[in-house]
Amino acid sequence: MSTPSESQYQPQQVEAEAQQYWDSNESFKAVEDSNKDKFYCLAMFPYPSGHLHMGHVRNYLIGDVISRFQRMQGKNVLQPMGWDAFGLPAENAAMQRKTAPATWTWSNIDYMRAQLKQLGYAYDWSRELATCHPDYYRWEQWFFTRLFEKGLVYKKEAEVNWDPVDQTVLANEQVVDGRGWRSGALVERRKIPQWFIRITAYAQELLDDLDKLDGWPEEVRTMQANWIGRSEGVELSFAVEGSDEALSVYTTRPDTLMGVTYVAVAPQHPLATQAAASSSAIADFVEQQSHIKVAEADMATMEKLGMDTGFKAVHPVTGDTVPVYVANFVLMAYGSGAVMAVPGHDQRDYEFARKYGLDIRQVVKPASDDVSCDLDEKAFTDKGILINSGEFDGLNFEQAFARIEAWLRERGKGEKKINYRLRDWGVSRQRYWGAPIPIINCSSCGAVPVPENDLPVILPEDVSFTDSGSPIKKMPEFYQTTCPTCGADAERETDTFDTFMESSWYYARYTSHDLKTGMLDQRADYWLPVDQYIGGIEHAILHLLYARFFHKLMRDEGLIGSDEPFKRLLTQGMVLKDGTKMSKSKGNTVEPATLIEQYGADTVRLFTMFAAPPNQSLEWSDSGVEGSARFLRKLWRTMTAHDASGIVGIDAPSLSAEQKQLRFKTHSTLQKVADDFGRRQTFNTAIAAVMELVNTIHKFQDDTATPDAANAQDRSIVHEALEVVLLTLSPIVPHFCHVLWHHLGHQQAIIDHPWPAADKGALEQDQIQLVIQVNGKLRGKLDVAKDTEQKTLEALALADLNVQKFTEGKTVRKIIVVPGKLVNIVVS
Repeated sequence: MSTPSESQYQPQQVEAEAQQYWDSNESFKAVEDSNKDKFYCLAMFPYPSGHLHMGHVRNYLIGDVISRFQRMQGKNVLQPMGWDAFGLPAENAAMQRKTAPATWTWSNIDYMRAQLKQLGYAYDWSRELATCHPDYYRWEQWFFTRLFEKGLVYKKEAEVNWDPVDQTVLANEQVVDGRGWRSGALVERRKIPQWFIRITAYAQELLDDLDKLDGWPEEVRTMQANWIGRSEGVELSFAVEGSDEALSVYTTRPDTLMGVTYVAVAPQHPLATQAAASSSAIADFVEQQSHIKVAEADMATMEKLGMDTGFKAVHPVTGDTVPVYVANFVLMAYGSGAVMAVPGHDQRDYEFARKYGLDIRQVVKPASDDVSCDLDEKAFTDKGILINSGEFDGLNFEQAFARIEAWLRERGKGEKKINYRLRDWGVSRQRYWGAPIPIINCSSCGAVPVPENDLPVILPEDVSFTDSGSPIKKMPEFYQTTCPTCGADAERETDTFDTFMESSWYYARYTSHDLKTGMLDQRADYWLPVDQYIGGIEHAILHLLYARFFHKLMRDEGLIGSDEPFKRLLTQGMVLKDGTKMSKSKGNTVEPATLIEQYGADTVRLFTMFAAPPNQSLEWSDSGVEGSARFLRKLWRTMTAHDASGIVGIDAPSLSAEQKQLRFKTHSTLQKVADDFGRRQTFNTAIAAVMELVNTIHKFQDDTATPDAANAQDRSIVHEALEVVLLTLSPIVPHFCHVLWHHLGHQQAIIDHPWPAADKGALEQDQIQLVIQVNGKLRGKLDVAKDTEQKTLEALALADLNVQKFTEGKTVRKIIVVPGKLVNIVVS
């Protein structure tokens, strides 16, 4: 082992030595050990785009610090790494580079793996996985066939954003001003067959089990609850004059039923299609709307547009007719694609009615005279007392809900229903670079799952993108096959899975990474649920909700025994520069590789953890990076200048006040850092505490230095403090601490050293410092014996010269003493 140089800290040399030790000893390889408490720490795996950015560095560093700390707590720690390797970006990159997505993806994985190792993350690389490998997606395909057999999978036509040039479905976010983000083609709203998994069958359980997730941020749980969107309402129907079809609508406000003045349907509703067949104007409107992206979030701010279809709907209670409009604010994907419009009590309906001169009728008045209602200005949306509602007048909301629902139910016109905003999960994509959906389409037998012994259905990787669309849709050698049921000619499904499928169960596969005969084994129940999960708030809904759903599916298949995948969730903030998120398009990125080359990985790690609490945004600072580098250089000089030979035991009873004070600082820092790393997860304050300890060590050395440095107790106390500095910093700057730990005379590597216990005796002070306040404001401090009587404390506080400036000429009303903390003098 090399001897650290006293003259200069050489990070590249230090980091290479530590990494060589970890690799040669398989330091981070996890095994199932029933004699230890397990700790499974996981940061959301990356897409292999080719290089790490600072967001990656921060995300994985938080997990690494937690993992290293938990290892020092004596836990059996699992911290794996893998690659979310399928997806559209690889297809686009392949087209641009005229190469196959597989070639591009595997090359990027190799490069990013090297970068992660360079940063010193304590991963168990023996469990590495890539979702594009058949060994991984084979079990995803197998599981899909199991869900198919249980009736939890189905295929139906669904409306999508279709790019006619790229011949692919686009997410709403990929449609810009009605055009495909890459091709620029005018996007079409098209119905195509899509595969779905019945997540709605688990809606109530997904909602109820949020209460179990007390280790998750409240914000994330609220977001998921809102996304699931449980509501209690009434489903009722409006007959349509001249049609055999009735319009089914769902409302959570049946109390406003008597205020319906029109009914609105989506542009894709069958009634709108029927109207368009006899009106070119309506046909043009429907066609125009088919090219416009309408996300639910846009509804509140978009201009409300519509046309009268000419149809009349019959009110289920009064028998009056109201016009049926086709409107852009109604989505076919939600509910039945029709809504009853109550402009007097719904702002969206109100705006539409004002635009098209439709009636606005008040049927609810405020329950209190203190609340105003002016329908000339806006809709009255509060719950109140019914008016203009016939036999229901005078009822409040709860009474009206019950009475109106009963009236409709008795006449077969409606009934109470629990509804969810959540819709079934569409898992098929008309793209190439994804896991093939294991279904064979037979003209006689319909959709037939691929038999287990024929799995995996391997995605051909040697392909070329000569034009738009998925290559496998043009490869008969891939899709031509025979039906497993009847033996007739059939075709494989050429759609591939949504990449959320792969990211919904990868955390579980890490536990059984080398299993060849199944998806998971008993090791999954040893490790799961994940004790600590880390990922951005942008994944709060879809990824985390799908993972929770998939976990419950695996539980019900008998693969695991737990109900939830992640016990504790930390949502890290973004990395900003000049106040905006780092982005290549904005030209404000900072390359980790450049920083590591200049400063070393430990400086990057130290700055990243020190600059901000993990759940807040981190503002990049070049001076902050340089400050972290200076701290490590200074600490290196302090450590290497320390003589670790001949250290004697500490004789606590004989210590001077100065020696006791340093020991108190050492062990109180130890306590604080353990709390910051574990319970609070505020790593920046832990680092600040260690920096304070280092300053205290320097001051102690300056105050107690003798020409021959002969005081053995001084050196022993400093040695103890330096050990604590290295042990508490080692999760954050592990290479640095690995090398210096040996300089302090230890043969065992610091990674194998347990977290030290604080010395209770050292934490007992003869002298304590109290804060002096005047009317609650800090005005001074007192250094006193810890057992000083209250009257003496009061006298000392009043005698403080600075305090007297704020009490002079005033009457002391009372003095409040909080033992061990403060003296507050109340004056007037």
